[in-house]
Amino acid sequence: MIDILPIRTQRSTTSRLAELDPKLEFGKVYSDHMFVVDFHNGEWQEAQIMPFGDMVVSPANSALHYGQAIFEGMKAYHQADGGVALFRPLDNWARLNASAERMCMPHMPEELFMQGLIELLRLDTAWVPTAAGSSLYIRPFMFATDGFIGVRPSESYRFMIFTSPVGLYYNKALRVRFEQKYVRSAEGGAGFAKNAGNYGAAMYPTKLAQQEGYNQLIWTDASEHQYVEESGTMNAIFVIDGRVVTPALSTSILDGVTRRSVLQLARDMGLVVEERKVSSREVMEALAAGKLEEAFGVGTAATIAPIATIGYEGHDYELPEVGPNAFSKRVGAALEAIRSGEGADVHNWMVRV
Repeated sequence: MIDILPIRTQRSTTSRLAELDPKLEFGKVYSDHMFVVDFHNGEWQEAQIMPFGDMVVSPANSALHYGQAIFEGMKAYHQADGGVALFRPLDNWARLNASAERMCMPHMPEELFMQGLIELLRLDTAWVPTAAGSSLYIRPFMFATDGFIGVRPSESYRFMIFTSPVGLYYNKALRVRFEQKYVRSAEGGAGFAKNAGNYGAAMYPTKLAQQEGYNQLIWTDASEHQYVEESGTMNAIFVIDGRVVTPALSTSILDGVTRRSVLQLARDMGLVVEERKVSSREVMEALAAGKLEEAFGVGTAATIAPIATIGYEGHDYELPEVGPNAFSKRVGAALEAIRSGEGADVHNWMVRV
């Protein structure tokens, strides 16, 4: 790794680690420090690590008015030998820059991203939980900082990273339904980018589904409302008649790092993987014919989230219970072994901190 200018570090005078609730409710507790670097006059300024805390922004902050805000989700894992390692961090860096380009934001240099991330994690290593199923969730994000309400790309930005120890995101199989009225994204839009607006716009239809007793939605395409896009905030994967089937990537579907990993491991296991259009009708016909063996969501937060029930056109349909040799179980165990350092990392996905 190429060294950048030294990162100015201000250590927290009092750690909050002793206050940590062992239940680790997702996204509510934050580690002691955060990484911060501003972009002004066409270049990144001095980077720094400081105690986690609030910041001041102008009421005219352009991100608040026009949505120039992007983020990533990634994790660090406690290793079997006592160390800490990151899972595929360069994939997140590359996707951050793809999102930045779509949202007219500056490119984040690899060296700045990785050095800031690793120095932050080394400082807060004690926050990486050791319990099975737990990890340190990492949230890199960038937002516009101009105090200007004219509609144009901001000229200044702030990039930050903070971390949060987390446990399991879901503790039981999900009830989902196909969404065939509202859309998450459309072809040519920004659905492939992790920009804040994608998630804000998804909240209302998700709330309606939750009021009906579902945990999440299976989003469908914007034009026909028939083809699967994503499942909640995750990529969707189906096992149909022994084949691992998932929607092909497009400008409306996020290129998930967990998705990439699951598909690679499926190929390593000798399974047939199909990345193509998948219709709601195909899924339901496969279920009726006894050929839909599994359905699950994959993402950084949840890793593998099995689906137990699918709602379709006003009716609920139960999926078969999965056994210990189901693909989702095997691939979840394989990922856990790689991330904990107990399994062979043949694809060199882990980066030691």
